[in-house]
Amino acid sequence: MYRSPTAEAEVAEELAAERAGLVPRYAAALPGARAAVLSRLWRALAHEPLPWVAGRERTRDGLVLRLADGRRLHGPAADPYATAAYVTAVDLDGVPYEDPARLTEALPAPHRAAFAAELGHSAASLALSRAAQPAHPEEWPEEDWQWEQRVVDGHPFHPNCRSRPGFSVAEQLAYAPEHRPLVGLGLLPVPAGECLVTGAWPDELRDGRRLLLPVHPWQAEHVLKRPCDDGALTAHPLMSLRTLAVPGGPHVKTALTARLTSSVRDISVPSIAASADLSAFAEALAARTDGLLRITRTLGAATAHSPDLAAVWREAPKRYAGPGEHVLPVAALPATGLSERPAWLGDFTRLALTAGLRLLELGVALEAHGQNLLVVLSASGAPLRLVYRDLADIRVSPARLARHGVRAAGLPGRILTDDPVALRRKLFGSLVAGALAGTAGSGAALRAALETAVRELPRTADLAALCEEPLPAKALTLMRLSPATPGDQWAALPNPLVLEPGRSDQ
Repeated sequence: MYRSPTAEAEVAEELAAERAGLVPRYAAALPGARAAVLSRLWRALAHEPLPWVAGRERTRDGLVLRLADGRRLHGPAADPYATAAYVTAVDLDGVPYEDPARLTEALPAPHRAAFAAELGHSAASLALSRAAQPAHPEEWPEEDWQWEQRVVDGHPFHPNCRSRPGFSVAEQLAYAPEHRPLVGLGLLPVPAGECLVTGAWPDELRDGRRLLLPVHPWQAEHVLKRPCDDGALTAHPLMSLRTLAVPGGPHVKTALTARLTSSVRDISVPSIAASADLSAFAEALAARTDGLLRITRTLGAATAHSPDLAAVWREAPKRYAGPGEHVLPVAALPATGLSERPAWLGDFTRLALTAGLRLLELGVALEAHGQNLLVVLSASGAPLRLVYRDLADIRVSPARLARHGVRAAGLPGRILTDDPVALRRKLFGSLVAGALAGTAGSGAALRAALETAVRELPRTADLAALCEEPLPAKALTLMRLSPATPGDQWAALPNPLVLEPGRSDQ
């Protein structure tokens, strides 16, 4: 078997210096981490519109890809909605590969060297994340940030699920949520006249005529390269790593100019400028869902007119949970075991689709993936309502809003579109191919849940598209292999309501 030692060996060496007791557990976790990343990569190779894949053929024992250079790549049948690490090796012209990084290096793909390095780092970081988990975690944590720490494996479908280039082992242990640290944020004083502020900036983060901007310690060291009174504000990191929960208070989103998974996590100046209007708009629209969906409000936002130095204060989702209720990101649902119950999964799917489609009919398509979308559970685990956070990447249709007597005044132009394809891609790609598929864990489970849910939904053009057309999903690997192409690129996945789960007619 081929294996890339570089990233794995580097992490092992750093780990031995930082936390030697974890080295054996890290080594034991590596094969499973490689399989997890390879399974995500195989999904992309099987279903994304990669120009160097000339054809795909289903066989009795799996799937064969014909590459543009004449070689053949053979692996198991590819369920586009499976989250289990079911691919341990694939065969390229008679040579088996178990390492996703080495496989990528051998493919006829542009920009493969950079992507291969990211995959090697993803597998090594995933092994580190798994190695650091407690043997017996608390079954039902009380704090919302504790649920965020349960998402150990990262994005359920992206091969870069744990890629954190630029982060040392020590920094991952100190800042990543799955390692359960308490992070000391710096407070950088900036003259108020040099800042753009929207909403209400906290009084305790003002010093005379200066604003105290929260700065992530990684950002202070690697980007700003200046001390920021480190540790002045302590908080628990959430799934996005750059957003943290202040104990007893709101969540703070910091600029983190690093590429995590696919995106660089800075905060643009236009997003700060639009944050208050966008928050008020979304809150008003969510009120039309009859309590099915709530939006975490943006309380205040500020930037020193730089995407590298900005912060956003946002309501904590637990504000929308009552006594005895739990609120947790959808990505954490598999850790509860609830999603293994077909009846529960059907109820949750119906709730999510009802809220998402109702808002889409009004004119708002949410980026409702497992990180942005949270669910409020009763004490017995029943799904009660949804909470949505982070409005930066939603899409809004002025024409649909107008039909319901709503104006899109003050919203940034980049989020406005009346194209039904763009609107449906945004919602269905994040909610159905993302959050619901990741919760279901397989095409068969997703199909059963969707069949249960759609029977009770109002028949609209959007629902017809969901039931009858291929399911859109971001072509995450294609996007990493075509860095010069701006914006999102898309794959058309087999619709689980139309085709057998796992079947592809490409």
